[in-house]
Amino acid sequence: MRAAIFDNPKPEPGHLLPALASGLVLALALPVFIVLDLPLGGWALAAVLWIAVHCIDLLLRRTRGDVGNVAASGVQAFGLFFKSIGVLVVLVAAVVADPQLAVAAAVTYGLAYTIELALSLVTYFGAAS
Repeated sequence: MRAAIFDNPKPEPGHLLPALASGLVLALALPVFIVLDLPLGGWALAAVLWIAVHCIDLLLRRTRGDVGNVAASGVQAFGLFFKSIGVLVVLVAAVVADPQLAVAAAVTYGLAYTIELALSLVTYFGAAS
């Protein structure tokens, strides 16, 4: 008998705890930027990207509706695509303008995103079936 992880679907976990944790990472990154004399514009760009992505997430969650609705699924897929491409376009434009600022923003946003993803996975797979 084989017990696979995805045999029993689970409800979608809450987004609040992972979002708060990633926000805490961004908040803790600010003093690091100040102490290490890193470009504050990089931290600000990461924070703006983080806020924009969460605003889009909130908007998509409000428009979700019925899970069996094909149109709602299309909106969700486009939203995920738009968020990814939007972050990428902003970071590429930042690289062209100021590479040091772009690296600082990418690393900071990447750390916040990684914490959020890790907590989301832990809450999903740690939930009771």
